[in-house]
Amino acid sequence: MPALRIAIRYLLARKSHTAVNVISYISMAGIAVAAMAMICVLSVFNGFSDLASERLSLVDPDIRISRADGRMISDADSLAGAVRQTAGVTAVMPVLRAQALAVYGDVQTPVNIVGVPGDYCAVSEIGSLVIDGEMDMSDDRLLPCALLSVGTAMQLGARPSTEHLMCLTVPRRIGRINPAFPMAAFCTDTLLVSGVYQTNQAELDNDMLFVPLASARRLLDYSAEASSLDVGIDPSADAADVVDRVAVSLGPDYVVADRLRQQSHSFRMISIEKWITFLMLVFVLLMASFNILSSLSMLIIEKEESLRILSSLGAPLSMLRRIFLCQGVLVAVAGGAVGILTGMILCLLQQHFGLITLGGDHSQMSIVTYPCNLRLGDVLVTSAVVLVMGLLSGFISSRGVRSGTLRMA
Repeated sequence: MPALRIAIRYLLARKSHTAVNVISYISMAGIAVAAMAMICVLSVFNGFSDLASERLSLVDPDIRISRADGRMISDADSLAGAVRQTAGVTAVMPVLRAQALAVYGDVQTPVNIVGVPGDYCAVSEIGSLVIDGEMDMSDDRLLPCALLSVGTAMQLGARPSTEHLMCLTVPRRIGRINPAFPMAAFCTDTLLVSGVYQTNQAELDNDMLFVPLASARRLLDYSAEASSLDVGIDPSADAADVVDRVAVSLGPDYVVADRLRQQSHSFRMISIEKWITFLMLVFVLLMASFNILSSLSMLIIEKEESLRILSSLGAPLSMLRRIFLCQGVLVAVAGGAVGILTGMILCLLQQHFGLITLGGDHSQMSIVTYPCNLRLGDVLVTSAVVLVMGLLSGFISSRGVRSGTLRMA
């Protein structure tokens, strides 16, 4: 392709004006820096998304079933038995969620209680996150036990102990309120603190505590109701297939969510932040591409005599314009290739060696380095953006070549 060969010669040849060389190098450097930033930023967001997914897998069950209208599941125990017959399901646990007031000594704080069966660890790994004491959700003790989040424990000043009791208080759900005896409008239960857990997730660590399901039902005046059914599946089973089978068997009145759907808002926020940052970097790349326009415009002026000679030899105007279109693409591709390759190397080094660490006290942090995960899709998207910018810059600059400027003097 003659236009491409001439464009390559123009790119590699030394220009008569030093400013043209300088602007060309600046153009390539700007494209390279923007492309490198795109690769690094997208990879870091991928790392945080993977980290969130790993953390969620320790707490959330494989599948969670809830009513589509947000109401309680009235026949939770019988429904759990029916779901347990689905192929691939290994365990089904009714779970009851509510809000209460926790009182420990002279301190009180509002909390979110989660009532779970004694064998709840069959569907969740919350027990592996206990940092003090143990998780004991059995209901055959004289006093039931509570597992506190680290935030709740700090607010109450509570630690695992058999000497101090914690009270949970909720408004009475059934019955009339006697104005002469207002305390009768509340139900209270007394528990021991058996353990404290930490997930490093604010929504799970701030104000949550786990109690035995039977205790939660007594406190809230429920018998067989549950807020949701937490389901564990066989590791060899396909989660999507199990979700589909359960959803078909239960019908449209129930929502059957896998782990990603249970925390879809968290992943949606990470995705939104990722692509908004990407668009900002595309804008930076667009600004850098203006240097390509400047360098090509100056190159057209410098090569005006050569263009006249080519035109007199029979080169059509379209071919002369393609020369500078190819020139714009070559500048963008050269800078983009350097930037993308550099970004990939930096991301792989961070991914495997953790060169850049997070600030703060590392002894109090679950991770000490920026998470990073280089993905082929991000490299392809960045490459496509660089190529489009080069095509646009080359096309706009090539319009500066007009037939009137090619006439021999």
